[in-house]
Amino acid sequence: MRFGLCCLFTQEKIGFRTTTAKALLAMPRGSGLAKLSEICLHNAKSLLAAVEAVHRLGIGAYRIPSQLFPRLTHPVVGYGLDDLQDAAAIRKLLASTRSFAHGHGIRLSFHPDQFVMLSSPNQPVTAGSIRELESQSLWARDVGADVINIHGGGAYGDKAQALERFRGVFRDLPDGVSCRLTLENDDVSYTVRDLLPLCEELSIPLVYDVHHHRCNPDGLTVEEATALAGETWRAHGREQYCHVSSPRNGWGGGDPRPHAEFVDPADLPRFWLDRAMTVDVEAKAKELAVLRLMGALAAEGRL
Repeated sequence: MRFGLCCLFTQEKIGFRTTTAKALLAMPRGSGLAKLSEICLHNAKSLLAAVEAVHRLGIGAYRIPSQLFPRLTHPVVGYGLDDLQDAAAIRKLLASTRSFAHGHGIRLSFHPDQFVMLSSPNQPVTAGSIRELESQSLWARDVGADVINIHGGGAYGDKAQALERFRGVFRDLPDGVSCRLTLENDDVSYTVRDLLPLCEELSIPLVYDVHHHRCNPDGLTVEEATALAGETWRAHGREQYCHVSSPRNGWGGGDPRPHAEFVDPADLPRFWLDRAMTVDVEAKAKELAVLRLMGALAAEGRL
């Protein structure tokens, strides 16, 4: 088993910069591109530093921030990397990230923002989602990431129709997107049982989030859901991907959906430790949460 860090750090001096469309619209185009080039170069350097840091810390996977290159697909202020004066340096850093991750066994992934929804009845939302996925598939190619993970989206009053819209959109996605796309059960709408038929039909791996499953149960046990989701990965000869987190106020303290600072070791299914899988630790304390969980398991003699 390998544990994964999600995007940001608490103590490591590594950060990612962003900007807003409003700020860019207030600038002449040339000035805006100069600012974006500076930000993107900074973020590409931070990405390489992040992958090096997770390796140093003994963490085996890293989720890349979805706004690595901010506003790239915006309909007005969007841009391509080749529009930036630092494009060559940025591409070199992405290649270095890919080489380092591959050489040290670090698995890389993306988890686009919540606005990426392929089941939406709103065509502009769907079109924007496709643009974002196409963009992230190019970054994924450049850094060697094998997963772009999304949720099923909203149910819009009819899950069956929403998933039918997803089917139609998925079949037209470029290969660079569809070969990396995964679906995750969520804590409100789509359960493992809802998504499995779709994943099996379209040959999409299912990322099993055990916390979401506990918040939004579907009659499957954790063992059953893990095994069924695992089959969607095994069909591709790929390592299973899962998520774990703990409720901020405990399981008896109100809404269990918000994530805690750390993961209670009791919330990690112990049988996972005997499986070949990647487990992203979704916790507010970031690398400290991953290291604490790993330390607790090491103290048990399980890691």
